[in-house]
Amino acid sequence: MSDHFKSLSQAMPFLLETEDSRSLHFNYLKTQSQMYINMPDMLSLEYTRLMMGFMLFQRHPQRMLMIGLGGGSLAKFCYRNLINSAITVVEINPAVIELRDIFNIPPNDERLSVVLGDGAEFMQTIDGSFNTLLVDGYTADGIPPELSTQSFFDDCARALSPNGIAVFNFDNYDPNYNANVEKIGESFGNFPLQVSASKCANVAIFACKGDLKLDHATCITALSLDLKPNVLAPMLPAFNRIRLSYKMQHGYGIYQWPSDTKKPACGY
Repeated sequence: MSDHFKSLSQAMPFLLETEDSRSLHFNYLKTQSQMYINMPDMLSLEYTRLMMGFMLFQRHPQRMLMIGLGGGSLAKFCYRNLINSAITVVEINPAVIELRDIFNIPPNDERLSVVLGDGAEFMQTIDGSFNTLLVDGYTADGIPPELSTQSFFDDCARALSPNGIAVFNFDNYDPNYNANVEKIGESFGNFPLQVSASKCANVAIFACKGDLKLDHATCITALSLDLKPNVLAPMLPAFNRIRLSYKMQHGYGIYQWPSDTKKPACGY
């Protein structure tokens, strides 16, 4: 583990609560994770709903890997709703893992395993066994350098099974954003799909081993068979945003949100 990652493992998170929500922070400017107190399994931040858009391309992953636990929003959602998926979550900070009960994250069992470890080092040990990879390893300073190297993205591609899909949470204000997108394209062998959040700076980056294919005519209908209506309904704006971005990138060129559209840095 690098000295930088050691410092990340020692950062102390804190909580902020309102009448309706509980959020995880490393500073007051950025929200790492958020949970509605009365609906703890709902995805409250838009970027998490965008990341779940992998279901448009791969509805039934048998094995999922997540880098970064935070408040466990993605882990909880997948555990509750993708009942045939086994989920491994790697989190470097023991203080974050200690908050799992406060965020209603289920205990480890045969389907869910939250492990303490260096995500970059963990990726080096995996070879072609995961169907889905979600990388959401943010700190108060943004993406750790260890999670944005060419070798890390190479490891991400190698970790996936044929036609496996990876989704990365990026910040389009990050000065290294374009370079990281190019690295992902180099590792996966094709240009990734970029989907910007509507109200903040987050961008979900979708990369696939093989062709990233989306069937516009059937994907939402198929999802309705997998997710309960009250679960699917809040996801539809994000899923439709992905479908629009996919159409723009594959049919009319890469979609770029206007550069003068100011979005707050939120939802890390």
